[in-house]
Amino acid sequence: MKNTNNQASDLSTMLDIVDTSSLADKVEIILIKFFLDNNLKPGDAIPKEINLAESLGVSRTVIREALLRLRMTGLIESKKKRGAVLANPDLISLLQKTLYPTMMDENTLRDMFEMRLVMEIGMADLIFLRITPEDIKELTEIVKVEPAKADTFLFDIEQEIKFHGKLYEITGNNTLKRFQQMLLPVFKYVHESGILAKKIKGKRFVSHKGIVDIIKKGTPDDLRNAMRSHFENHFQRLF
Repeated sequence: MKNTNNQASDLSTMLDIVDTSSLADKVEIILIKFFLDNNLKPGDAIPKEINLAESLGVSRTVIREALLRLRMTGLIESKKKRGAVLANPDLISLLQKTLYPTMMDENTLRDMFEMRLVMEIGMADLIFLRITPEDIKELTEIVKVEPAKADTFLFDIEQEIKFHGKLYEITGNNTLKRFQQMLLPVFKYVHESGILAKKIKGKRFVSHKGIVDIIKKGTPDDLRNAMRSHFENHFQRLF
């Protein structure tokens, strides 16, 4: 047995590990490296299929499959009369294609919910930088329907979506806004699935109205602390 093990060890040092990736996999990696090495930018044309096939010594079928993969990931796109050009990848659209809350395990759902809490606590500076009097007026209208003791119970999901959606809008960051829209089904599913069903101790939290008051009179640091308190019930149920 010892001799057999030694022979296997000797072979592993003499033979290269077999590369099981397909030609299309390799070509895809080579093309991405080509884009990077040549500092191509969105809108720049890429070589034609026949030229790529000749340069790499593979069939046009292989090139076509590799390019199709790059199209699916948003790295290239076809332009009329120009052929394939480098594209500006739409990261949110890529994520949306695979975002199905019912197909995610509990750990992934928790991770995404935690990510939402961290993002919103960190938006304070952008909100103070870009908020307008019209935004404050709209936030004030949103919280008018909030119950008088909203700082003592779990928030209504629809009210949460409306209020926090407005905060994302105020940041003026389009990626953040689209990210929130993309994650809304996840947030709703987490609320309704029972994952956060853990009972919490009676405690007062900063309500939506309290957050609006701080935005009117406070500082970014005040808002960060208020948002952390606002989410305290979620943190308690998560941890």
